Amino acid sequence: MQDRTDAPKRRALLLFNPGARRAGEGFGAVMPRLVQGGLAVTVEPFAALPEIARDIVRLRETADLIVLCGGDGTIASGAMAVMESGLPLGIIPMGTANDLARTLDIPLDLEQAAEVIVAGATRRIDVGSVNGHAFFNVASIGLSADLARKLDAGLKKRWGRLGYAVAALKVLSRARRFEATITEKEDETQVSTYQIAVGNGRHYGGGNVVEEKASIDDGHLDLYSLEVSNVWKLAAMMRSFRAGRQGLWSEVRTAKCVRFDVVTKRPMPVNTDGEIVTATPARFMVHPGAVEVFVPKA
Repeated sequence: MQDRTDAPKRRALLLFNPGARRAGEGFGAVMPRLVQGGLAVTVEPFAALPEIARDIVRLRETADLIVLCGGDGTIASGAMAVMESGLPLGIIPMGTANDLARTLDIPLDLEQAAEVIVAGATRRIDVGSVNGHAFFNVASIGLSADLARKLDAGLKKRWGRLGYAVAALKVLSRARRFEATITEKEDETQVSTYQIAVGNGRHYGGGNVVEEKASIDDGHLDLYSLEVSNVWKLAAMMRSFRAGRQGLWSEVRTAKCVRFDVVTKRPMPVNTDGEIVTATPARFMVHPGAVEVFVPKA
């Protein structure tokens, strides 16, 4: 039997932000494991999210697979370029919430996540998009978008998940409902809501579930709209959000489709996987099986 070290080496393009919260820990744990696993690794550092897609497009011909080190926003920023390249994607979860890793059962331990890539098992998953911007987990208008604007990079780096709680309290104390029109299969619905969220994957927001039966390869998007009378009622709903059963509440509208259009009276920011990338009017679409990703062996 041929020894792994003698086998032809796969070329991995690894994109890495030296300023990320877990950067020091990650690079020291990940690189040796990938190299020992027989990968020839090219490291491409980046300082801002828009660089990721440009780097993938520029260097994709030199690679057999792409490895993205970072949180959900980092991985989503590279999604369209990964789709176009046709290369499999490895994920090293170095963010705060790491919801895509949770959805795919990728270990949060960085060395173990590297081992998943080395092992080579893959799965095709869906990608969501809004106005041409990709997301793996969820895109939202309202509360989550306000939270993303309050939760700057410095707060995340210093406080991690605690930073989410601090920012969330500020957002909730000032929250107001907004009017929107949701179009699904040409049927229009007028709503007064605190948030409209459209999920592609399963987990979001640090472990909440988009919908109880949601899967990242089911070919659909799952929408919910929070039409509660008082924003503080969300505290009573927390268990439902963790289990994906928020649709059981009468104040939560839910729907499943392959495309949604949302129009608001004034432009409102849209948050995709923790990053503000566009604004309403917004068209949400699903791209079934668009990306091949390394996952733990079944």
